[in-house]
Amino acid sequence: MRLKTLAFAAASAMVLSACSLGAQGVDGVADAGPAAQLGEVTLTQPPARDPSELQVLFWNDAERSARFREMENWFEGHEVPASPQPIPLAEGEPLPAAIAQEIRDTMLKTNAAGVMVWHKGAVRFEDYALGFTPDQRWTSFSVAKSFTSTLLGAAIADGFIGDIEDPVTQYIPGLAGSAYDGVTVRQLATMTSGVAWNEDYTDPDSDVAKTQEFALKYGKNAIVEQMKALDRAAEPGTVFSYKTGETNLIGVLVENAVGLSLAEYAQEKIVVPAGFEGGLFWMTDPRGGNIGGCCLSLRLADYTRMGVFVLNDGKAADGTAVVPQGWFAEAGAPAAKFGGGFGYGYQWWTYPGGSFGAQGIFGQSITLVPSQDLVLTVVSNWPTATSSEYRNAWGSIAGKIAASGS
Repeated sequence: MRLKTLAFAAASAMVLSACSLGAQGVDGVADAGPAAQLGEVTLTQPPARDPSELQVLFWNDAERSARFREMENWFEGHEVPASPQPIPLAEGEPLPAAIAQEIRDTMLKTNAAGVMVWHKGAVRFEDYALGFTPDQRWTSFSVAKSFTSTLLGAAIADGFIGDIEDPVTQYIPGLAGSAYDGVTVRQLATMTSGVAWNEDYTDPDSDVAKTQEFALKYGKNAIVEQMKALDRAAEPGTVFSYKTGETNLIGVLVENAVGLSLAEYAQEKIVVPAGFEGGLFWMTDPRGGNIGGCCLSLRLADYTRMGVFVLNDGKAADGTAVVPQGWFAEAGAPAAKFGGGFGYGYQWWTYPGGSFGAQGIFGQSITLVPSQDLVLTVVSNWPTATSSEYRNAWGSIAGKIAASGS
């Protein structure tokens, strides 16, 4: 019963992404990072739960508010310790009173738990609600996709992945003979593979809903088994289609190439160089690796540190580059264009005016405006998984801050 519950938990977490491996890493490949300089990444297991308790999309408001800040007590995952040298976030001049009041009003309207504005080198606004505190973590949902994309860039910089134009099957041989033949790593990252996928969370026959079935049937091989069974809908590189399953594939691809779980690699390539002050929790999938498309948890300030790290082109405090030069300018540019200046890059949503960001269901986001040195971070408990009204409200605030000139 315990094993079945854990498999269901892993499958449930993978569904939301639309939303211990030990020193040998994934598939027995030796650790590629300077492990002696890093703290121990540990595998944690929550108390035994009935599978009915793990259906996050059906948690009520009170359950979401309580559990979004303690997902490690509900799902198995890796705990990554904080950076040994946290990077402080300086306190700056407060935002203009009118903008600050609009942020607080929008927090109330959208049921936000925390908001931070980092602008031109300092924090200019920080506030919390729903009983959330600065030393607690909040789940990310699909904001994690942009972390996985960053690790893809790191793997290219480290030489584990030869080129973003390499075929996906070079790194995931199990996909050979499927609709992924001829699909490049770039097309996987931009969700333009042309492979058919149904992301409808309300349809029990959708591909995203069937993720649970594959996890229970195939265990550690679930992700590849599901994705290789899909049909082709369009020529690679021609059509954008949002596919959580493909971000999970990016996770498999990076872990296969590097020989570490995403959490272990993130410790070396994100947590330490970005100077996270708190630990990172990242849910595991049936393989024992991490879910590429979902489900890491951080403090509000560390989501902001991730944004600052991205604005600094992925450079550590000492100037060491984690990703190829210009990676984030490319990742945050619209490879797929939706009109009106909106689009999608390498697992980043792109917005008008050169801004871009990470988004997750129930109101999680990191919005970056490079031209204004601006990071707007929001974590929330929306009453529904998605809301264009709420998302647009925060986009409007980011625009007002950027246009304020102060």
